[in-house]
Amino acid sequence: MYFIGLDIGSVSIKIVVLDKYGNKIEGHYLRHYGHPGSIALRILKEIYSRYKESSLSITGAGGKGIATVLNIKPINEIVSQSYSIKKLFPHVRTIIELGGEDSKLIILDESGIKDFSMNSVCAAGTGSFLEQQAERLKLTIEEFSEIAFKSQNPAKIAGRCSVFAKSDMIHLQQIATPIEDIIAGLCFAVARNFKGTIAKGKDIRMPVAFQGGVAANKGMVKAFKEVFELDELFIPPDFALMGAIGAALKDMDEGRINEFDIDILERYIMSTKFSDKGHAPLL
Repeated sequence: MYFIGLDIGSVSIKIVVLDKYGNKIEGHYLRHYGHPGSIALRILKEIYSRYKESSLSITGAGGKGIATVLNIKPINEIVSQSYSIKKLFPHVRTIIELGGEDSKLIILDESGIKDFSMNSVCAAGTGSFLEQQAERLKLTIEEFSEIAFKSQNPAKIAGRCSVFAKSDMIHLQQIATPIEDIIAGLCFAVARNFKGTIAKGKDIRMPVAFQGGVAANKGMVKAFKEVFELDELFIPPDFALMGAIGAALKDMDEGRINEFDIDILERYIMSTKFSDKGHAPLL
């Protein structure tokens, strides 16, 4: 028996396959570009062709619809993110998780989740916010990460609102601020926003883990370490897949087997498929 964990977020799909002992056999991170259903179906069909005898666990903000179609009880994303850490890295006491459109702070103790906090529905302070600004500067998010890490003097940028941040960026460009300082300033703006809103009044316990897709950004790692005055910030090896791993491990440990029919999901996805042609542009 194999255990598949599927985490459908606002910008990406994460999927892992675990063996019966909980060891990861394979894991994938894919952008869905607004089509989570069709991308999830494609990767699930590929996985299912290799692992016929398998159980499926689902988590993430976008997973509820697919879970309903397949008659599987989804696992809350706070629970799945914390469960993987408790199981694999029990020494961690605080989780910072940044995804495409949401960010979370989870505080743990020996028994499990002690406290947590999430952002409001706003792009500021998330991976999407950083990607939008990288696009404005005509950089890939990978280039953004490398350049931000080089800065020694991050610029001051408002991080509470992406509209204000854009205004600050335009001003900084006009006064010829070095590009690495602007980019690093954006990372520090996100970190300060996280500390001032999501972590406000919370008891940050050491050690701290940073997970979610944004943990790949070296500039954000540096910003979080400085803003929270951390000597060390632990990045799990599978930082982007921790939700999917946690969902699969939780169902496995509780003896829950979720068999699924891939044909049911395919019929549902095909019935809701939108036309690729679209309408003529407005004039």
